[in-house]
Amino acid sequence: MLTFIGLGLYDERSVTVEGRDALRAADRVFAEFYTSRLVGASVAELESHHGVDIEVRDRAGVERDPETILEAAETDEVAFLTAGDTMISTTHVDLRVRAAERGVDTRVVHGVTAQSAASSLTGLQNYRFGKAVTLPFPYAHGADGVPASVVDGVEANRERGLHTLVYLDIKVAGSSPAGPQAGEDDEFMTADEAAGMLADDWDPDALGVVVARAGSPDPVVAADALSALADREFGGPLHTLVVPGDLHHLEAEALERLAGCPAALLPDE
Repeated sequence: MLTFIGLGLYDERSVTVEGRDALRAADRVFAEFYTSRLVGASVAELESHHGVDIEVRDRAGVERDPETILEAAETDEVAFLTAGDTMISTTHVDLRVRAAERGVDTRVVHGVTAQSAASSLTGLQNYRFGKAVTLPFPYAHGADGVPASVVDGVEANRERGLHTLVYLDIKVAGSSPAGPQAGEDDEFMTADEAAGMLADDWDPDALGVVVARAGSPDPVVAADALSALADREFGGPLHTLVVPGDLHHLEAEALERLAGCPAALLPDE
C-alpha cells in the first residue's frame, strides 16, 4: 500500500488527524520537499513529533527513479509525504499511476492547500478563481522579468472576471542546477518581489493581494496596488499573490476590512 499524505501548510501539527494516524502506522516513510515546504518545521522536527524516520527524496528520486518507493510499497505500508495537498503536483499523480500499474494499492489523505487558504484568508470566493499561474525567478526561465505565459494567464482570467492565484517560485537547495546548491539556503520568492515584477512588466496600478505564511500563527493578508505592495515587506516565507478579477460587494468589503485595501482601489457600490 502506498498512502499519499498532504501535511498541510506550516508545521508538524498541520497534518489532519487521519494523515497523522496513517503516517505513524507506516512501515516506511518517504517525502519530497522540492515542490513546496513546511517552513515551520524541519524534517528532524517532523520525525521527532510523529515518531518516524523520513527518507527525503530529491526530484530525480521521485520522478526518474521511484523504484525504491514502489518496491517498498509492494510489500509494506508506505507513506509518501508532501506539503500542502499531496495531489496538487503532477509529479505525485505520476507516482500514483506508476504504483497502480504495478498492482500496488494507493490511498490519498488530503491536506489544506495554498489555494483554499488564500480564498479563506482574503475573503475572495473560491469558485471565482480561474487558472492559477506560477511566477518563476528570472534566472529559472532564462529571461528577465515576467514570462508572457504568466501575463497571458492573468489577463485571460480577468477578461472572464476571475481571480488569479500566483504561486511564487521556490528553489530548494540541491534540487535544481539553476538554484542554490546543496548546503546553501533554500530560496523563496517574496510577494513584494513578485508584485514588483508584475508592476514593472504588466500593470503597476492593478490590485494585488498578498498572503504570507498561510496556516501559521501569524499569517499576513494585504491588498493594495502592485506598485505599493512592491515597496512593503511581508516577513518570512511562504508567500502567494492573488490578482483579483471582478469583485462581488462582499469580496470588496472583505478586502477592505481583512486586508486593508484602500477604498479607492475597490469598485463603487
